[in-house]
Amino acid sequence: MVFSGTIAVENASFDLAKGSFLTILGPSGSGKTTLLRMIAGFLSPTSGEIFIGGTPVSAMPPHRRAIGMVFQRLALFPHMTAAENVAFPLKMRRFDARTIPERVERYLELVRLGGLGRRRVHELSGGQQQRVAIARALVFEPDLLLLDEPLAALDRKLREEMQLEFRRIQRELGVTTINVTHDQREALVMSDEIIVMDKGRIQQKAQPAATYRQPANPFVAGFIGVTNFLPGTFVGYGSGRATIALGDVELPGRPAGDVVPAAGGPAQAALRAEQVRMAARADDLANLDTVLPGVVEDVIFEGERVVYEVRLAKPDDLLLRAFDHDPAEHAQHDAGSAIFVGWNARDLLVFPG
Repeated sequence: MVFSGTIAVENASFDLAKGSFLTILGPSGSGKTTLLRMIAGFLSPTSGEIFIGGTPVSAMPPHRRAIGMVFQRLALFPHMTAAENVAFPLKMRRFDARTIPERVERYLELVRLGGLGRRRVHELSGGQQQRVAIARALVFEPDLLLLDEPLAALDRKLREEMQLEFRRIQRELGVTTINVTHDQREALVMSDEIIVMDKGRIQQKAQPAATYRQPANPFVAGFIGVTNFLPGTFVGYGSGRATIALGDVELPGRPAGDVVPAAGGPAQAALRAEQVRMAARADDLANLDTVLPGVVEDVIFEGERVVYEVRLAKPDDLLLRAFDHDPAEHAQHDAGSAIFVGWNARDLLVFPG
Protein backbone atom coordinates (compact mmCIF):
# COMPACT_ATOMS: atom_id res chain seq x y z
CA MET A 1 0.00 0.00 0.00
CA VAL A 2 1.48 3.35 -1.10
CA PHE A 3 0.38 6.82 0.06
CA SER A 4 1.81 9.79 -1.87
CA GLY A 5 4.92 7.83 -2.76
CA THR A 6 5.40 6.49 0.78
CA ILE A 7 5.08 2.75 1.33
CA ALA A 8 2.70 2.14 4.25
CA VAL A 9 2.48 -1.66 3.92
CA GLU A 10 4.97 -3.72 1.92
CA ASN A 11 4.81 -7.38 0.91
CA ALA A 12 2.36 -8.22 3.71
CA SER A 13 1.22 -11.78 3.12
CA PHE A 14 -0.33 -14.13 5.68
CA ASP A 15 -3.15 -16.60 6.11
CA LEU A 16 -5.45 -17.16 9.04
CA ALA A 17 -7.18 -20.38 10.04
CA LYS A 18 -10.95 -20.25 10.41
CA GLY A 19 -12.01 -19.63 14.00
CA SER A 20 -8.63 -18.35 15.18
CA PHE A 21 -7.71 -15.06 16.87
CA LEU A 22 -4.87 -13.09 15.28
CA THR A 23 -3.42 -9.87 16.69
CA ILE A 24 -1.42 -7.45 14.55
CA LEU A 25 0.98 -5.74 16.93
CA GLY A 26 3.28 -2.82 16.30
CA PRO A 27 4.16 0.78 17.15
CA SER A 28 2.38 3.81 15.71
CA GLY A 29 3.10 4.12 12.00
CA SER A 30 4.02 0.46 11.56
CA GLY A 31 1.23 -0.16 9.03
CA LYS A 32 -1.03 -2.31 11.19
CA THR A 33 -4.13 -0.10 10.93
CA THR A 34 -3.59 0.39 7.19
CA LEU A 35 -3.49 -3.38 6.79
CA LEU A 36 -6.73 -3.75 8.77
CA ARG A 37 -8.47 -1.03 6.76
CA MET A 38 -7.54 -2.80 3.53
CA ILE A 39 -9.08 -6.03 4.86
CA ALA A 40 -12.20 -4.09 5.87
CA GLY A 41 -12.47 -2.49 2.44
CA PHE A 42 -11.93 1.13 3.48
CA LEU A 43 -8.67 1.21 1.49
CA SER A 44 -7.83 -0.52 -1.78
CA PRO A 45 -4.40 -2.20 -1.96
CA THR A 46 -2.00 -0.68 -4.50
CA SER A 47 -1.08 -4.20 -5.57
CA GLY A 48 -1.92 -7.74 -4.60
CA GLU A 49 -5.22 -9.30 -3.54
CA ILE A 50 -7.13 -9.98 -0.34
CA PHE A 51 -9.05 -13.24 0.05
CA ILE A 52 -11.71 -13.93 2.67
CA GLY A 53 -12.88 -17.51 2.75
CA GLY A 54 -11.14 -18.11 -0.57
CA THR A 55 -13.02 -15.26 -2.29
CA PRO A 56 -11.12 -12.24 -3.65
CA VAL A 57 -12.59 -9.10 -2.09
CA SER A 58 -10.35 -6.20 -3.14
CA ALA A 59 -12.98 -4.94 -5.60
CA MET A 60 -15.83 -5.55 -3.15
CA PRO A 61 -17.20 -2.56 -1.15
CA PRO A 62 -17.12 -2.80 2.66
CA HIS A 63 -20.88 -3.28 3.09
CA ARG A 64 -20.78 -6.40 0.92
CA ARG A 65 -18.06 -8.07 2.96
CA ALA A 66 -19.39 -10.23 5.81
CA ILE A 67 -17.25 -8.40 8.36
CA GLY A 68 -18.07 -7.17 11.86
CA MET A 69 -16.00 -4.29 13.21
CA VAL A 70 -15.31 -2.75 16.62
CA PHE A 71 -13.22 0.42 16.80
CA GLN A 72 -11.69 2.53 19.55
CA ARG A 73 -14.47 5.04 18.95
CA LEU A 74 -17.44 2.74 19.36
CA ALA A 75 -19.79 4.85 17.20
CA LEU A 76 -22.86 3.69 19.11
CA PHE A 77 -26.03 5.61 18.35
CA PRO A 78 -26.74 7.73 21.46
CA HIS A 79 -30.46 8.15 20.68
CA MET A 80 -30.97 4.37 20.61
CA THR A 81 -31.16 1.84 23.39
CA ALA A 82 -28.58 -0.92 23.72
CA ALA A 83 -30.97 -3.38 22.07
CA GLU A 84 -31.70 -0.98 19.22
CA ASN A 85 -27.97 -0.53 18.61
CA VAL A 86 -27.49 -4.28 18.42
CA ALA A 87 -30.53 -4.66 16.14
CA PHE A 88 -29.36 -1.99 13.71
CA PRO A 89 -27.10 -4.18 11.48
CA LEU A 90 -29.85 -6.82 11.29
CA LYS A 91 -32.36 -4.26 10.04
CA MET A 92 -29.84 -2.88 7.55
CA ARG A 93 -29.32 -6.41 6.21
CA ARG A 94 -33.09 -6.97 6.09
CA PHE A 95 -33.26 -9.87 8.48
CA ASP A 96 -36.74 -11.21 9.21
CA ALA A 97 -38.18 -8.69 11.68
CA ARG A 98 -39.83 -11.48 13.66
CA THR A 99 -36.45 -13.06 14.48
CA ILE A 100 -34.61 -9.87 15.44
CA PRO A 101 -35.72 -9.43 19.11
CA GLU A 102 -34.78 -12.99 20.04
CA ARG A 103 -31.42 -12.76 18.28
CA VAL A 104 -30.64 -9.39 19.91
CA GLU A 105 -31.45 -10.73 23.37
CA ARG A 106 -29.29 -13.81 22.75
CA TYR A 107 -26.27 -11.65 21.89
CA LEU A 108 -26.85 -9.29 24.79
CA GLU A 109 -26.82 -12.36 27.04
CA LEU A 110 -23.60 -13.52 25.35
CA VAL A 111 -21.87 -10.27 26.32
CA ARG A 112 -23.43 -10.39 29.81
CA LEU A 113 -25.85 -7.52 29.29
CA GLY A 114 -29.03 -9.52 29.69
CA GLY A 115 -31.84 -7.32 31.02
CA LEU A 116 -30.08 -4.07 30.04
CA GLY A 117 -31.34 -3.83 26.48
CA ARG A 118 -33.67 -0.91 27.21
CA ARG A 119 -30.93 1.32 28.57
CA ARG A 120 -29.61 4.11 26.39
CA VAL A 121 -25.91 4.47 25.70
CA HIS A 122 -25.35 7.27 28.24
CA GLU A 123 -26.87 5.06 30.96
CA LEU A 124 -24.18 2.40 30.45
CA SER A 125 -20.65 2.29 31.82
CA GLY A 126 -17.64 2.31 29.51
CA GLY A 127 -17.26 -1.45 29.78
CA GLN A 128 -20.97 -2.00 29.10
CA GLN A 129 -20.80 0.23 26.02
CA GLN A 130 -17.88 -1.88 24.84
CA ARG A 131 -20.02 -5.01 25.20
CA VAL A 132 -22.83 -3.42 23.20
CA ALA A 133 -20.37 -2.69 20.40
CA ILE A 134 -19.17 -6.30 20.47
CA ALA A 135 -22.74 -7.64 20.34
CA ARG A 136 -23.56 -5.30 17.44
CA ALA A 137 -20.51 -6.49 15.49
CA LEU A 138 -21.34 -10.16 16.04
CA VAL A 139 -25.14 -10.29 15.88
CA PHE A 140 -25.33 -10.90 12.11
CA GLU A 141 -22.76 -13.72 12.42
CA PRO A 142 -19.97 -12.29 10.23
CA ASP A 143 -17.29 -14.40 8.59
CA LEU A 144 -14.63 -12.14 10.10
CA LEU A 145 -14.45 -9.82 13.12
CA LEU A 146 -12.04 -6.86 12.95
CA LEU A 147 -10.95 -5.02 16.10
CA ASP A 148 -9.06 -1.72 15.83
CA GLU A 149 -7.68 -0.90 19.30
CA PRO A 150 -11.18 -1.08 20.83
CA LEU A 151 -9.85 -1.19 24.41
CA ALA A 152 -7.34 1.66 24.18
CA ALA A 153 -9.63 4.24 25.82
CA LEU A 154 -10.43 2.11 28.88
CA ASP A 155 -8.60 2.29 32.19
CA ARG A 156 -6.08 -0.46 32.89
CA LYS A 157 -8.24 -2.67 35.14
CA LEU A 158 -11.25 -2.54 32.84
CA ARG A 159 -9.04 -3.04 29.79
CA GLU A 160 -7.58 -6.22 31.27
CA GLU A 161 -11.07 -7.50 32.17
CA MET A 162 -12.32 -6.80 28.65
CA GLN A 163 -9.35 -8.61 27.12
CA LEU A 164 -10.52 -11.77 28.83
CA GLU A 165 -14.13 -11.09 27.81
CA PHE A 166 -13.18 -10.68 24.16
CA ARG A 167 -11.28 -13.94 24.35
CA ARG A 168 -14.20 -15.76 26.01
CA ILE A 169 -16.72 -14.52 23.45
CA GLN A 170 -14.45 -15.30 20.51
CA ARG A 171 -13.87 -18.83 21.70
CA GLU A 172 -17.56 -19.38 22.45
CA LEU A 173 -18.63 -18.28 18.97
CA GLY A 174 -15.58 -19.49 17.05
CA VAL A 175 -15.57 -16.33 14.93
CA THR A 176 -12.36 -15.64 13.00
CA THR A 177 -10.90 -12.45 14.48
CA ILE A 178 -8.16 -9.96 13.61
CA ASN A 179 -7.22 -7.48 16.32
CA VAL A 180 -4.93 -4.46 15.93
CA THR A 181 -3.13 -3.05 18.97
CA HIS A 182 0.11 -1.62 20.29
CA ASP A 183 -0.54 -3.22 23.71
CA GLN A 184 1.84 -6.17 24.23
CA ARG A 185 -0.16 -7.74 27.05
CA GLU A 186 -3.35 -7.59 25.03
CA ALA A 187 -1.67 -9.40 22.15
CA LEU A 188 -0.20 -12.11 24.37
CA VAL A 189 -3.40 -12.67 26.38
CA MET A 190 -5.96 -12.71 23.59
CA SER A 191 -4.29 -14.27 20.56
CA ASP A 192 -3.75 -17.64 18.95
CA GLU A 193 -1.13 -15.98 16.73
CA ILE A 194 0.61 -12.61 16.66
CA ILE A 195 1.95 -10.65 13.72
CA VAL A 196 4.55 -8.05 14.69
CA MET A 197 4.90 -5.18 12.21
CA ASP A 198 7.45 -2.41 11.80
CA LYS A 199 7.85 0.15 9.00
CA GLY A 200 5.16 -1.50 6.92
CA ARG A 201 6.68 -4.98 6.99
CA ILE A 202 5.72 -8.12 8.87
CA GLN A 203 8.63 -8.93 11.17
CA GLN A 204 7.27 -12.17 12.61
CA LYS A 205 4.10 -14.29 12.67
CA ALA A 206 3.99 -16.85 15.46
CA GLN A 207 2.10 -18.08 18.49
CA PRO A 208 2.35 -15.81 21.55
CA ALA A 209 4.83 -18.00 23.43
CA ALA A 210 7.11 -18.30 20.39
CA THR A 211 6.89 -14.56 19.71
CA TYR A 212 8.02 -13.86 23.26
CA ARG A 213 10.62 -16.61 23.69
CA GLN A 214 11.93 -16.93 20.14
CA PRO A 215 11.84 -13.44 18.59
CA ALA A 216 12.81 -13.40 14.92
CA ASN A 217 14.97 -10.29 15.16
CA PRO A 218 16.08 -7.56 17.58
CA PHE A 219 13.04 -5.40 16.80
CA VAL A 220 10.63 -8.11 17.97
CA ALA A 221 12.82 -8.86 20.99
CA GLY A 222 12.84 -5.19 21.96
CA PHE A 223 9.19 -4.44 21.25
CA ILE A 224 7.72 -7.21 23.38
CA GLY A 225 8.74 -7.22 27.04
CA VAL A 226 11.62 -5.35 28.66
CA THR A 227 14.86 -6.40 26.98
CA ASN A 228 18.50 -5.54 27.61
CA PHE A 229 20.64 -5.27 24.46
CA LEU A 230 24.37 -5.99 24.68
CA PRO A 231 26.31 -4.99 21.54
CA GLY A 232 29.56 -6.82 20.83
CA THR A 233 31.52 -9.05 18.45
CA PHE A 234 30.52 -12.55 17.45
CA VAL A 235 33.14 -15.10 18.54
CA GLY A 236 31.75 -18.35 17.19
CA TYR A 237 29.13 -21.04 17.24
CA GLY A 238 29.45 -24.59 18.52
CA SER A 239 27.75 -27.25 20.63
CA GLY A 240 24.46 -25.37 20.37
CA ARG A 241 25.91 -22.18 21.82
CA ALA A 242 26.74 -18.82 20.30
CA THR A 243 29.45 -16.77 22.01
CA ILE A 244 29.59 -12.98 21.91
CA ALA A 245 32.50 -10.85 23.15
CA LEU A 246 31.87 -7.55 24.91
CA GLY A 247 35.29 -6.03 25.36
CA ASP A 248 37.41 -8.71 26.98
CA VAL A 249 34.39 -10.57 28.41
CA GLU A 250 32.98 -13.51 26.45
CA LEU A 251 29.34 -14.42 27.09
CA PRO A 252 27.75 -17.73 26.04
CA GLY A 253 24.27 -17.55 24.52
CA ARG A 254 22.16 -19.16 21.86
CA PRO A 255 21.72 -18.10 18.23
CA ALA A 256 18.45 -16.32 17.55
CA GLY A 257 16.57 -15.69 14.32
CA ASP A 258 17.37 -17.27 11.00
CA VAL A 259 20.88 -15.87 10.47
CA VAL A 260 24.00 -16.75 12.48
CA PRO A 261 26.46 -13.81 12.69
CA ALA A 262 29.81 -14.11 10.96
CA ALA A 263 32.77 -14.82 13.25
CA GLY A 264 34.51 -11.57 14.06
CA GLY A 265 31.54 -9.54 12.83
CA PRO A 266 29.19 -7.30 14.80
CA ALA A 267 26.51 -8.94 16.91
CA GLN A 268 24.12 -8.00 19.65
CA ALA A 269 22.70 -10.10 22.43
CA ALA A 270 19.19 -9.70 23.86
CA LEU A 271 18.46 -10.57 27.50
CA ARG A 272 15.00 -10.19 29.00
CA ALA A 273 14.85 -8.43 32.34
CA GLU A 274 13.02 -11.31 34.06
CA GLN A 275 15.83 -13.73 33.15
CA VAL A 276 18.44 -11.78 35.14
CA ARG A 277 19.05 -13.14 38.66
CA MET A 278 20.58 -11.10 41.50
CA ALA A 279 22.34 -11.97 44.73
CA ALA A 280 24.64 -10.39 47.28
CA ARG A 281 27.19 -13.23 46.84
CA ALA A 282 28.49 -14.80 43.65
CA ASP A 283 28.23 -18.26 45.23
CA ASP A 284 24.43 -17.90 45.35
CA LEU A 285 24.40 -17.79 41.53
CA ALA A 286 26.91 -20.58 40.99
CA ASN A 287 24.37 -22.69 39.07
CA LEU A 288 24.13 -20.06 36.29
CA ASP A 289 26.28 -19.94 33.16
CA THR A 290 27.24 -16.26 33.50
CA VAL A 291 27.85 -14.32 36.74
CA LEU A 292 29.08 -10.72 36.79
CA PRO A 293 29.57 -8.07 39.50
CA GLY A 294 27.65 -4.82 39.49
CA VAL A 295 26.22 -1.96 41.53
CA VAL A 296 22.52 -1.15 41.96
CA GLU A 297 21.83 2.31 40.53
CA ASP A 298 18.07 2.48 41.01
CA VAL A 299 15.21 0.51 42.56
CA ILE A 300 11.65 0.98 41.28
CA PHE A 301 8.74 -0.58 43.17
CA GLU A 302 5.82 -1.51 40.88
CA GLY A 303 3.65 -3.49 43.26
CA GLU A 304 3.81 -7.01 41.85
CA ARG A 305 7.47 -6.61 40.99
CA VAL A 306 10.60 -4.57 41.73
CA VAL A 307 12.64 -3.21 38.83
CA TYR A 308 16.38 -2.88 39.38
CA GLU A 309 18.85 -0.95 37.27
CA VAL A 310 22.30 -2.47 37.73
CA ARG A 311 25.55 -1.00 36.41
CA LEU A 312 28.08 -3.70 35.49
CA ALA A 313 31.78 -3.12 36.04
CA LYS A 314 32.41 -5.33 33.03
CA PRO A 315 31.64 -5.54 30.20
CA ASP A 316 31.89 -1.94 29.07
CA ASP A 317 30.08 -0.30 31.97
CA LEU A 318 26.71 -1.68 30.85
CA LEU A 319 23.39 -0.86 32.54
CA LEU A 320 21.03 -3.82 32.94
CA ARG A 321 17.41 -3.91 34.00
CA ALA A 322 16.31 -6.84 36.13
CA PHE A 323 12.93 -7.82 37.60
CA ASP A 324 12.13 -9.41 40.94
CA HIS A 325 8.61 -10.81 40.63
CA ASP A 326 8.53 -12.05 44.24
CA PRO A 327 9.72 -9.04 46.26
CA ALA A 328 7.93 -10.11 49.45
CA GLU A 329 10.06 -13.26 49.69
CA HIS A 330 13.42 -11.81 48.64
CA ALA A 331 15.76 -9.36 50.34
CA GLN A 332 15.67 -6.02 48.58
CA HIS A 333 18.91 -4.62 47.21
CA ASP A 334 19.23 -0.91 47.94
CA ALA A 335 20.59 1.66 45.51
CA GLY A 336 24.38 1.73 45.84
CA SER A 337 24.61 -1.93 46.87
CA ALA A 338 27.34 -4.08 45.35
CA ILE A 339 25.67 -7.24 44.01
CA PHE A 340 26.13 -9.99 41.44
CA VAL A 341 23.88 -10.66 38.48
CA GLY A 342 23.66 -13.83 36.45
CA TRP A 343 21.74 -15.69 33.75
CA ASN A 344 21.79 -18.89 31.75
CA ALA A 345 23.22 -19.16 28.25
CA ARG A 346 19.84 -20.22 26.83
CA ASP A 347 18.39 -16.86 27.89
CA LEU A 348 20.97 -14.73 26.05
CA LEU A 349 19.78 -14.47 22.43
CA VAL A 350 22.53 -13.59 19.94
CA PHE A 351 21.57 -11.74 16.74
CA PRO A 352 23.68 -10.38 13.88
CA GLY A 353 24.68 -6.79 14.59
